[in-house]
Amino acid sequence: MGKRILVQRKGQGHIWARSPSHRHVGSVKYRPFKEGEDSFSFKIIDLIHSPGRGAPVAKVQYHDNTKGLYLPPEGVYVGDTFVQTRLDINQLEDMDEKKDMITVGNIVPLKNLALGSLIFNIENNPQDGGKFARSSGIAARITEKSGNKVRVLFSSKKRKWVNENCLCTIGAVAGGGRTDKPFLKAGNKYYYVRSKAKKWPVVRGVAMNACSHPFGGGAHKSPHRPASTARNAPPGRKVGQIASRRTGHRN
Repeated sequence: MGKRILVQRKGQGHIWARSPSHRHVGSVKYRPFKEGEDSFSFKIIDLIHSPGRGAPVAKVQYHDNTKGLYLPPEGVYVGDTFVQTRLDINQLEDMDEKKDMITVGNIVPLKNLALGSLIFNIENNPQDGGKFARSSGIAARITEKSGNKVRVLFSSKKRKWVNENCLCTIGAVAGGGRTDKPFLKAGNKYYYVRSKAKKWPVVRGVAMNACSHPFGGGAHKSPHRPASTARNAPPGRKVGQIASRRTGHRN
């Protein structure tokens, strides 16, 4: 009779593909501004581990004694105080106040920063809480400004135009160098992957039997079986390079 192959079973929402949300510490987003509020301060009261996230998370207390979560930059410690603002610093007259605003850890609009500034946790649209450059050790860079748009260069070498009123945090995400340490044994990798709700280990298709994968059987993949497949191919055949425009090395 045959059976459903791995790529078909992965689409059914098995227990190993379900995020262990009960272990997550919570959503890490910028606190929305209240009506008539343009700036407020907050203080780091604890640094905690967040399962499923490479970077640590800071528990903060805001000026009105409410608490929340904050994605911290490299080099901060418990007791540090930072500012979140949507003001244009060009409207400030005090030079010392301007310098204090542009310090590592503060949350400011993109329009307030100079070209070449390192930033992270960048909003895609104003007041969406932060979407880009949130992984441990990551930082993006401001490369260009035009009108009300700011161009950001990410660590993936991709560039994106973003509204100048989008918030970002100055600096680089804490936890840099995390990937430099090897796992050393499969048990460590198992617990790491389990917190991310991913199927692991992943077996190569060419290492399977012919009944388990289109690339399986024989010493290697059949030359008559293309590695590319259509975007709308049925489950079971939709393996390999999905809707690829080209394959192989570039000259």
